[in-house]
Amino acid sequence: MKENEMVIRCLNCSTKNRIPKERLHDRPMCGKCGAVLDEMIIRCLECGTKNRMPENRLDDRPICGKCGVPLVVMGESEKPREVTDGTFNREVLSAPGSVLVDCWAPWCGPCKMVAPILDELAAKYAGGVRIAKLNVDENPLTASRYDIRSIPTMLLFKDGVLVNTLVGALPKDAIEQQLIAIMKTN
Repeated sequence: MKENEMVIRCLNCSTKNRIPKERLHDRPMCGKCGAVLDEMIIRCLECGTKNRMPENRLDDRPICGKCGVPLVVMGESEKPREVTDGTFNREVLSAPGSVLVDCWAPWCGPCKMVAPILDELAAKYAGGVRIAKLNVDENPLTASRYDIRSIPTMLLFKDGVLVNTLVGALPKDAIEQQLIAIMKTN
């Protein structure tokens, strides 16, 4: 194979095609079946479904055909998810991997100090850990279930099991250290 060529496997017929690198953006076609070779398979991080996606549509924020979750994680736009008593089981307890739940209230000053830190960490660790927010005033069932007595309280879950609790407005480094600890066990 020449240095200026790439081998691209056709997703339609599995034929290996040699394509000059300068022709990659010309929508090359498979030599056997004629299918366009600019598609790729992206596995959904939420449900595991394989999705066929043209390379030129990656900036269009594609979603999974089965569950509707975004396939391409754009770090700067990732924000913590709002969870409620009704969605807590699905969004936190049934979620694969690691989840940090920020238990907060709109009137809480320390909660307002922690919020931008969690926004930043959600963007930085998108795909590695899910960050969720639970308003304890509007969702008393979940708050009492986890014995939330002061806010902010952060609950750290691993595969649906509570593994750690952080209480108070902690500095970014302390929260990040705990996130990394639960992510390493993923």
